[in-house]
Amino acid sequence: MLPVLVMTLGFSRLQSARMIPTRQAGDLLHGMWQLLATLGRVPKTLVWDRESAIGGTGVVTVPAAGFAGTLGTRIQLAPARDPEFKGMVERNNGFLETSFLPGRAFTSPTDFNTQLDDWLTLANHRLVRSTGQRPDEALEADLAAMTALPPMAPSTGLRTRVRLARDYYVRVDSVDYSVDPRFIGRFIDVHATDLTVTMTCNGDTVGAHPRCWARRVTVTDPAHVQVAKTLRAGFAADKLARERASRHHADGHRVTLRALSDYDTLFGSDFTTSTSASTPTFEKATS
Repeated sequence: MLPVLVMTLGFSRLQSARMIPTRQAGDLLHGMWQLLATLGRVPKTLVWDRESAIGGTGVVTVPAAGFAGTLGTRIQLAPARDPEFKGMVERNNGFLETSFLPGRAFTSPTDFNTQLDDWLTLANHRLVRSTGQRPDEALEADLAAMTALPPMAPSTGLRTRVRLARDYYVRVDSVDYSVDPRFIGRFIDVHATDLTVTMTCNGDTVGAHPRCWARRVTVTDPAHVQVAKTLRAGFAADKLARERASRHHADGHRVTLRALSDYDTLFGSDFTTSTSASTPTFEKATS
């Protein structure tokens, strides 16, 4: 079951939601950024429960703190085991489960988010009994109390750096994605959003794939397979050329060590000269 990130504004009760690939910090923060970017403003406080990637130990994690710092807001963690602290979100979670999900079928995460957006347009126009107003009509007052979006988007998504192995694949959340084999042995920067996975090397793109939300899948670019085939053929040809260029004995088998005559030539030794007359000879005398 894939997680759904739900956001509720405290004054207008406007709700927004989005399905995300995982509960990892990069995916959670990327989903939150998408919801805030659609809203067009930043609340002064973001209330989170004890999500492990956000603040499971009671202290805001480093990625979440960096995200809040870029937005110019603060993250307030709910007390442990206190669901009433964020009761508005909990009620909206139940509302989604009982009013949106029943009777629906989805073909993909994109289809789920599309149907959810259409349904939220209607849900945010309903009259909220506790406030006596409609969320979409009260939104203007909520936005007036918020701050503007930052000039630069925060760092979100899953990010990692790996040295590309000989199989020219990198792993993102149990899924393997192919990379240009010409960069084997070099460091590759991987950035995954909910829709794409991009691999770069020194700023140059060396691989790009749609994000796969399944588990334990291999995603391969046919162009990378062709490049790998070409590289293997070139390596085999070079190896054959090196073998043909190596020395052989008179009987045809390849020389694995340097011939001893090479050392004779190197040191100027000549052992082919016949024995001269001045060279003494010895033989055994017989009586």
